[in-house]
Amino acid sequence: MQGWHTLQTDPPLHLYRGVLGEPAADMLLAQLDRELEWQRPRLKLYGREHPIPRRQVWMGDGDAHYRYSGRDFPPEPWHPAVVALRDGIIRLLSERSVSARFNSVLLNRYADGGERMGWHSDDEPELGPEPIIAAVSLGAERPLRFRWKQAGHEPFNVWLPHDSLLLMGPGCQRELQHALLPRKTPGLRISLTFRHVQASGH
Repeated sequence: MQGWHTLQTDPPLHLYRGVLGEPAADMLLAQLDRELEWQRPRLKLYGREHPIPRRQVWMGDGDAHYRYSGRDFPPEPWHPAVVALRDGIIRLLSERSVSARFNSVLLNRYADGGERMGWHSDDEPELGPEPIIAAVSLGAERPLRFRWKQAGHEPFNVWLPHDSLLLMGPGCQRELQHALLPRKTPGLRISLTFRHVQASGH
């Protein structure tokens, strides 16, 4: 079923199915897989460097530098298809009276279910105190696992189908962590998590 589905309201978590519609979503998945220069940086963990268990591209405005795991990531220039998707998401959110602006996006490419993203919150200082994160999923459907930072609540899964948008509103990064855990799921998946990075000095 297309349209918005409210998963919880405190903190706000919403899923939208049918962002682009087919075959546009299929075409975008193939285009991004083919045209982007996917990278596998090495990050330091417990004093040792390891390649990340997926491939990624950090993309955005020229001043949208991002730092995590001790590394600074200068942005790649916007791809025209990603700009069009970003603008469409902003319009979609405005229809729900959600005012959002995105000057950057982290794209992650998972070749199969064995590639993953560990537990984290998107709460880096440059994202501001209450960031809004809009995550688009293309390709193989997988669950995003959530857990609460404070004890007393059960963890839960949010299944992210092809051509869907997960909106993580204010408070989600403060109260929750999320991860894409390994799963025996075949097929390529690309996620695009749009966010607003505050420029240096702000």
